[in-house]
This record gives sequence, structure tokens and C-alpha cells, in this order.
Amino acid sequence: MEIRRAVPADADKILELLSQVEQIHYLGRPDIFRPNGIKFTGDELTEQMSDDSRPIFVAVKDGEVVGYSFCIIGEIKDSTMLNDAKTLHIEDVCVDENRRGENVGGELMEFVKDYAKKIGCARVDLDVWEFNEGARRFYEKHGFKVQKRRMDIVL
Repeated sequence: MEIRRAVPADADKILELLSQVEQIHYLGRPDIFRPNGIKFTGDELTEQMSDDSRPIFVAVKDGEVVGYSFCIIGEIKDSTMLNDAKTLHIEDVCVDENRRGENVGGELMEFVKDYAKKIGCARVDLDVWEFNEGARRFYEKHGFKVQKRRMDIVL
């Protein structure tokens, strides 16, 4: 399996995978997410591919994109409260539902962690929806621990 930066030719498959993630979110919190919602348009996705502060990595198996990781590189500097730090935030991860169980996600996570180390990040963080037990277990298996919780009440 090859893991590399996404290129515009990957956009259609990435959009297909994004729809799989959005469906999971819609089923878990229909009060927040729209049915058949989309996170990015094709143009937004293509534009983001050239932004070095928001790298998108794809896992390619047998010539097909089978997973992705959207990342955001951030930096805290000169805060009166927080220590200076460069961080990599995983905004989104998906493995094609037909390719789960093939360690695609595990290899993507290791690639992203190695990339973060190479560019001098102090940590990698991410958000995970509480209802998404499979994702939570996956992230915990790869060393992630709860940093904080965001809670809500539906009125």
C-alpha cells in the first residue's frame, strides 16, 4: 500500500469516502447533520490539496484510493496561557467501508504520526463523536487518549 499526498485526480474517490463518513455522522446525530450532507465541494477539496498547512493524505491499494486523512497543521506561539507548540490536528479519517479490516487505517495513522514528528509537531490531536464507538476504539488502539470533552444538551 502506498500513502501519499492527495492530488486532484483523487477528488472523486475522496468525495465518495467523505459521503460514507457523513452518513455515519447523520445516523449518529441527525439533529446536527443533514442527510446526504457534504463537507467539501469538489472545488474546495481540490483547493485544499495545494495548501501545505492542510495536507490530505490518501492510502492507495491496487491503484485505488481506499482511505484518507485530512490534517491541519497549527501553531501556538506567544500565548499568555499555553505553551508554544506546533500541532497536527486530524480533521477527518476514512477507510472505504469495503476495505475495513485490511489495516488501511492503521497504516494511515502511523504515516500521519511519523509525518507530524518529521515536521516538528509536539502532538497529534483529533475529535471523535461520542456515538462513534468504532472510531473511538480505533483511535485508542493507536495511542490516543481523551484530552477534553465537549458536551451539549439538545433543547
